[in-house]
Amino acid sequence: MLQHAIIPVTPFEQNCTLLWCDETMKGAVVDPGGDLDRVLAEVARQGVTLEKILITHGHLDHAGATADLAEKLQLPIEGPHPDDQFWIDGFPVQAQMFGFPPCRPFVPTRWLADGDTVTVGNVTLDVVHCPGHTPGHVVFVDRAGRLAQVGDVLFAGSIGRTDFPRGNHADLIRSIREKLFPLGDDIRFIPGHGPMSTLGEERLHNPYVGGR
Repeated sequence: MLQHAIIPVTPFEQNCTLLWCDETMKGAVVDPGGDLDRVLAEVARQGVTLEKILITHGHLDHAGATADLAEKLQLPIEGPHPDDQFWIDGFPVQAQMFGFPPCRPFVPTRWLADGDTVTVGNVTLDVVHCPGHTPGHVVFVDRAGRLAQVGDVLFAGSIGRTDFPRGNHADLIRSIREKLFPLGDDIRFIPGHGPMSTLGEERLHNPYVGGR
């Protein structure tokens, strides 16, 4: 079974998440945006052996420390979709703009596409391409455990911003309504910021995409 621990990182309080398989105690860090000392302390506290890094999208607060973590522990990087490469390439400039520590670009070990799968220990996660917030945003879904890691596509009571380069509001709404909501009302999700929710709660009550 998949377990999780949320570790807020960076001044943006981004929900970096440690996922691990409780059978094997092998795990993945999802979206290491920064504060690696905090992330690695949680890994040690849980007794997890990291086997990879998973990235939902190429924004600095989600992926800014990816290159450093991958180099430090010799970990492969999986995700996002290749349409986010331009965001990753822009890390040095973004870091200066937002007052982040210096951030290095990276090329994932494996780009991801809709319909792919990734593994965490013995657990298989489905990859769902959900463009809108960024063009290459992906979501990771544990169908058996009814848990999704949705990055900045959907939040409790809100949705992702689209006023970024190559953001697209219509694509975002379509991603949520046509790709996320059909996964099932009982799916709990970890958003990129703020508290967890369920797809059912957002389908019914989210002021931006709810009421259907």
